[in-house]
Amino acid sequence: MSASSQEKPSAPPLDRLVHVVLTTLEYAIVLSLLIIAAAVLARTIFTFFRQWGGFPETVVAAIDGILVVIILLDIAHTVLAHVRTSTFPVRPFLVIGILAGVRDILSASARLTFGNSLHGSNFNHTLLSLSVGVGVVVMLSASLVLLRINQKDEAPRQDHVSS
Repeated sequence: MSASSQEKPSAPPLDRLVHVVLTTLEYAIVLSLLIIAAAVLARTIFTFFRQWGGFPETVVAAIDGILVVIILLDIAHTVLAHVRTSTFPVRPFLVIGILAGVRDILSASARLTFGNSLHGSNFNHTLLSLSVGVGVVVMLSASLVLLRINQKDEAPRQDHVSS
């Protein structure tokens, strides 16, 4: 066999163009998420110090803003990992979902704690939101545990096959 017959055939020009466009868009998404995360963090810090008088509410709002920044950074990191490896890992999205659920729980708890005017349907809606948030966090956490258990079970099989 000659060296040229062992080489991979080159991708058609249209495939290469699509790949370049997709990669460029994914990098643009990562950059956009980083810019948005920086803006949310700056606004969160500014608002926290500007509205110092309503301290309990501003602490909850600051934590909420920081959780949004963490979620945005996790999404950016996951998209960047996808660009580098061409795989889409599940674990980061479970973690992002858990963080989003915790953020919803925090928001609902804050409304219950500081919302003096929560009556009737507003109170019921907030309790429902809190319950759904807890359910989401529990289910995603269980999924994360199952994923970890599955990865541990598969590791010995892979070692066994390669031996």
